[in-house]
Amino acid sequence: MVEGMVELRFTMARKAKELSALEVGRLTAPGHHAIGGVAGLYLYVANTGSRSWVLRVTVGDKRRHMGLGGFPDVTLAQARDKARRARDEVEQGVDPIVQRVMVASRLRAQQATEKTFKQAAEAYIEAHGDGWKNPKHRAQWAATLETYVYPVFGNLLVRDVDQEQVLKALDPIWKIKNETASRVRGRIENVLDWATVRKYRSGENPARWKGHLDHLLAAPKKVKKVEHYKALPFGEMPKFMVELRSRAGMAARALEFVILTAARSGEVRGATWSEIDLKARLWVVPAERMKSGKEHRVPLSDSAVAVLKNLPKLEDNEHVFFAVRGGQLSDMALTAVVRRIGVAAVPHGFRSTFRDWVGETTDYARELAEQALAHTLGNEVEAAYRRGDALERRRVMMGDWAVYCAGKKKPSISEFLKG
Repeated sequence: MVEGMVELRFTMARKAKELSALEVGRLTAPGHHAIGGVAGLYLYVANTGSRSWVLRVTVGDKRRHMGLGGFPDVTLAQARDKARRARDEVEQGVDPIVQRVMVASRLRAQQATEKTFKQAAEAYIEAHGDGWKNPKHRAQWAATLETYVYPVFGNLLVRDVDQEQVLKALDPIWKIKNETASRVRGRIENVLDWATVRKYRSGENPARWKGHLDHLLAAPKKVKKVEHYKALPFGEMPKFMVELRSRAGMAARALEFVILTAARSGEVRGATWSEIDLKARLWVVPAERMKSGKEHRVPLSDSAVAVLKNLPKLEDNEHVFFAVRGGQLSDMALTAVVRRIGVAAVPHGFRSTFRDWVGETTDYARELAEQALAHTLGNEVEAAYRRGDALERRRVMMGDWAVYCAGKKKPSISEFLKG
């Protein structure tokens, strides 16, 4: 025998009588029944009455009992054919049972990578969703994919998603809903990148913008002019504040606080009393509620403190500005106040009003205004400026803003220090 070769032996069994299909059909007694026609072929009858084919064969030093399927689903002729082929494999040095295990393993491995785009997207959202600070972000991800992507290629294997499918999803909305379409494209790109890292697909990402889709689709800025939030000219603020302060209701007070702090509507509507320190005249917005993901300290002017001190408190509602039915106010509640007053602005636009006032009527540094707005500073100089948050300097600026909104003259330094 040549060294290194596997020795294969068949167990020489006594030759059994070759049974007919009719005779096989009559075998009902529990046990192993030799069938004949192929050495080692048996029909196994279980105590329950079920019957199945078994081939007994020795491969090397191992005794194998190889299942060939159930009877009568696998007929006598099919069982003999399977048994002959299995014996042929043994003669060629192949263990048919090991071969079966290997084939099944490869099949399972392949099936594990056969994810549809929808399955991949859902897995991506599950993996990253907890890291998104705004719960609405997760819902928006799922909703946009459900609306614009899944109907086109949600059930397609993620490895087969190519440029044609991506464009088919984006083309109908690229010109009429460009902002949404741009977000959808980015989400498709993220899912496909994730799928590539997970080995569910390979090759270039057909949803990438730079160097790919930017050659096929018009640039978003050229498709639709960016519409900024409608803002009230700062010169009209004193008149607006008189009208606003004449309005009763929690939404009006929340809007007043938005204006006096230059904060985002969502930050104010979500404010809780635990974030407020009236004695220190300070509001600390936790990182998880900030767009930047960083804690933001807001100095409170006398006017802002006055708004808070005049608010009622509920034992079962921690929100500073609460809705009548509980919980926090809706964004539409503040918008409705602006509409009733009758000005062409939205709550978020008052941040622009504040920024314009700083830039055009004061000597406060641009960076100070950006810090008040909790904007991410964009270069190394600005970042260095923000190592401290300039709280006390911002306190003076916000005090001046409150005075301006009230239509009063800016106090002198000595007056401010006495106050």
